[in-house]
Amino acid sequence: MLHKCTTTFHNDSSLKKNRVLFFKFNRTKFNIQILIIFLLTWIIIFPSPQAMGNTATISNSPSTNKTQTAQTTPKISLETIINRLDTLYRSDTAYAEMEMTIQTPHWKRTLTMKTWSKGLDKTFIVIESPPREKGISTLRKGNEMWNFFPKINKTMKIPPSMMMGSWMGSDFTNDDLVKESTRMANYYAKLIQGENRDNYYIEFVPHKETVSLWGKIVSEIDKKSLLPVSEIFYDEKNQKIRELYFKKVTTFGNKTIPAVMELIPTTKKNHKTIIHYTSAKFDEPIDKKTFTLRNLKKKRR
Repeated sequence: MLHKCTTTFHNDSSLKKNRVLFFKFNRTKFNIQILIIFLLTWIIIFPSPQAMGNTATISNSPSTNKTQTAQTTPKISLETIINRLDTLYRSDTAYAEMEMTIQTPHWKRTLTMKTWSKGLDKTFIVIESPPREKGISTLRKGNEMWNFFPKINKTMKIPPSMMMGSWMGSDFTNDDLVKESTRMANYYAKLIQGENRDNYYIEFVPHKETVSLWGKIVSEIDKKSLLPVSEIFYDEKNQKIRELYFKKVTTFGNKTIPAVMELIPTTKKNHKTIIHYTSAKFDEPIDKKTFTLRNLKKKRR
């Protein structure tokens, strides 16, 4: 009898322990369920910034390739703005006549020239006046560029290392004129804060493999027209090197562009170069022979 009683007592004790463990387990399970419900409620009430659309559509800065938030988020994608900047003076085809005025403390001269382009990788430029430079021409195809000097009947190929060199003694570089590099392909980009709330500010930093004089470029874009207002160029030490201003918005055919670009080097006192588009045509047929070395060397009256 004693053995049976002892056994019964032992079973009752085990049952109580099991009940306690069962209660603790259910209480833990209940707490986890409450936590899950709370988290789901939080997510529903407070959605992420991405879900609310409070982000710049793209940002490919060197620090991250993820989308970055910005208070000045455009209604259109950052990619669209950059593409518009890259193709501002170009199209499927483009032809333009322009004047370039180079001003220094000691002299001032004006070149008139014609330029043809196809897409983003073909450009041909020929100088019309003054007589001293008449006939000098420039051809760019893909990553290659040549200059032709008719007075000495010589063609010179421009190496990549000289793309950032001065074009015809102006403050513009070879790359500026023929657009060998593009912001979309050769630079990281992100939206930044600026002084004017009516404009977008985009910071461009060159890829490591991009040949560039600039540590960064800051472009100011009008929000309504998406036309550039200014661009500030900095070296790798974050020192301002030059300022480019876009003026005199003009419509040529099916395209509206700033007809005047004024470039001021901050490291050269009283120097500046002005390009003035006097006429332009876009998306009209251009003879494919235009972008050939034979045409580059052609004698012109």
